[in-house]
Amino acid sequence: MPSEKNKEKVILEAAASLFTSKGYQATRMEDVAKEAGISKGLTYFYFKNKEDLYLALTRRAFDQFKEVFKEVIRKKGQSGLDQVCDLFTSVSSFAKANQVYFDSIVDFLDLLKKYNDPSKRDSIHPRILESEQFQKLLETHHDPAKLGIRMISQGIKDGSIRPELQPEITFYAIWSMMIGYEKLRGPIGYEEKEIKINDENWEKGYLKLIKDMLKGTVQASKPVTVQGSLF
Repeated sequence: MPSEKNKEKVILEAAASLFTSKGYQATRMEDVAKEAGISKGLTYFYFKNKEDLYLALTRRAFDQFKEVFKEVIRKKGQSGLDQVCDLFTSVSSFAKANQVYFDSIVDFLDLLKKYNDPSKRDSIHPRILESEQFQKLLETHHDPAKLGIRMISQGIKDGSIRPELQPEITFYAIWSMMIGYEKLRGPIGYEEKEIKINDENWEKGYLKLIKDMLKGTVQASKPVTVQGSLF
């Protein structure tokens, strides 16, 4: 008989599959139970409602996302800059292979904007705020970022990244670029013929831009002062 943890895993995998194929709004808890081969009552035993289930899936997404960061750090012989560039391609691969998980991470970051604004917190569904999963996410969602900041700090220490950069600000700037990159993948693909860009050359150019920014090779050209006479 499957253990409690295995049952949770089966339910979460079923939810991920349905959220991917049908979308979150169109998926019902009974659909998840049927997909998982578990009774509806047992599904509700593990997850109080669909909001609670989605947040549990989001926690799983953050756990897997954290592993992406750890895998990069575990590689031997890489400079901090190498790690950041490796992270970029690893995050992109993660998003392609686990789109519903990556989307849930971005959704949670959007949710935090409302949660941190007292004037907007009331717009969050009460079931989300009451969920134990939400409270745990508040405590752990920043774990991947801590590892990313560590990579930047390593780069500053080993000389591969400009020493004047502030690690926290720098990582969050790169992180925002990674999110933007994934969100724009669709428009880039659609507009490929119009703007002369495709996924392959965009990724290479994007990676080069990150390298240049962190190494300090992007420099504004100074205007040349020309002295002369009007006559």
